[in-house]
Amino acid sequence: MTSYKELVAQAEKLMRQAEAARKAEIATVVAEIKAKMAEYGITIADLGGGTKGAKSRKTVAAKYRNPANNDTWSGRGRVPRWLVALEGAGRKREEFAVK
Repeated sequence: MTSYKELVAQAEKLMRQAEAARKAEIATVVAEIKAKMAEYGITIADLGGGTKGAKSRKTVAAKYRNPANNDTWSGRGRVPRWLVALEGAGRKREEFAVK
C-alpha cells in the first residue's frame, strides 16, 4: 500500500508536470496567434485591447480614517476590520469620519 507521503510526492510531481505542459501549450498558442496576426496585419487595437474603450476606475475619497495608523475606508464594500473592532468596542462610526 502506498503511504500518504508517497502520494503527496506523486501529486506534487504531477502538478509540476501539468504546469510545464500548460506553459508549453500556451507558448505554442501564443506563437500561432502572433503568426496569424502578422499574416493578416492584425493589431492589438483591432482586437479591442489596450486602453481604447476600457473603463477607467476613479479613486474614491476616504470617508473614514483609523486614528491609530491612518488606514482609510471609502465607505464602499466590506467594513474594514479596524472599524468593526472599534464599533464592537462601543465607538460610533461617525467619530472616524474624515472632515
